[in-house]
Amino acid sequence: MLVSTEWLGGELDAPDLAVLDASLHLPMAKRDPRAEFEEAHIPGARFLDLAGLHDPHSALPGKVPDGERIAQWLGERGIGPQTRIVLYDDSMLRSAARAWVLLDLAGLANIAVLDGGFEKWKAEDRAVESGMPSMTPVMRPPTTVRITDIRDKAAMLANLDINAEQVVDARDAARFTGAQEDTVHGLPGGHIPGSRHLFFRDLLREDGTFREAEDLRALFTDAGLDRDRPVIATCGSGLSASVLLFAMRLIGAQRTALYDGSWAEWGADPHTPKETGQNTGESR
Repeated sequence: MLVSTEWLGGELDAPDLAVLDASLHLPMAKRDPRAEFEEAHIPGARFLDLAGLHDPHSALPGKVPDGERIAQWLGERGIGPQTRIVLYDDSMLRSAARAWVLLDLAGLANIAVLDGGFEKWKAEDRAVESGMPSMTPVMRPPTTVRITDIRDKAAMLANLDINAEQVVDARDAARFTGAQEDTVHGLPGGHIPGSRHLFFRDLLREDGTFREAEDLRALFTDAGLDRDRPVIATCGSGLSASVLLFAMRLIGAQRTALYDGSWAEWGADPHTPKETGQNTGESR
C-alpha cells in the first residue's frame, strides 16, 4: 500500500509499473496540477487528472465514479489490468490517497501510494522530467465499485439513531467545531452529530510521510475510535477523508467506509441535524 522513494527509484524501469500523478488542490490554492506536471514530474510518470475522475452525473463535487468510468480512465492512460500502479501527488491534501481509495473501491489490488509524494522525491534531488508523455490506450474491462464501503446521506441519517458505525471527520478543528466557516464549500462550520475529529494532517510527519503504525493507532484511539468497530470517514467533500481511510487500512482496520457527500452535502441540507463545538462522545 505504501512505498518509499528509494523503492520507487529502483523500480522506475520495470515494464509492468505505471506511476501516476494524482495531484489535486483546493481552488484557493490557485494551482494547476496539469501545468505543474508538464513542468516537472517523476520520470515516466503519467498524469491521472484526478479532478476529472468523478461521477459526471452527480450534483455534488468529485463523487465516486462507476467501474466503467474508472476502467476507461485507466485504459486511456495505457494501464492494463496486470499493471502495478504507484500513485503520488504534490499536494498538501495528500490527494494520492483519494486516488487510492477510488481504485481500491473499484477492486484493484496492485496499487500503492508514494510515501511523501513528489515533495520528498524532489527534496532528495532525484531525477525529474518535463512535458506531457504520449500514451497508447489499452482496452480494460469494466469493474464493479464496492458500494458496500460507501455511505449516502440516508445511511448517515439512519446511523444517527442506531450508532452502529463510528464517524470520524478529517477536516481542521476550526471547521469541525464551527469556530470558522467552511469557506471551501461556502457553508457554516460544524459536524455530523456524534462524529469524532481527527485532522488528516496529524497523520503525517513534517515531510509529508505517514507516521509509524504505532503512532497512527494511538491517534485513532485518542480520537475516541475503536478500530475493531466499523468506521465511516467524512470531511468536506470526500477528499481528505480518504487520507484517514488509507491510514486505517495501513493499521489493519477492515470495516471502513466513505461518506462521499460529506459536509458539502450534509451541511447544505437545512433538514440535517448539525453539531458544533468539541464532541463529548455522546450523539445529540
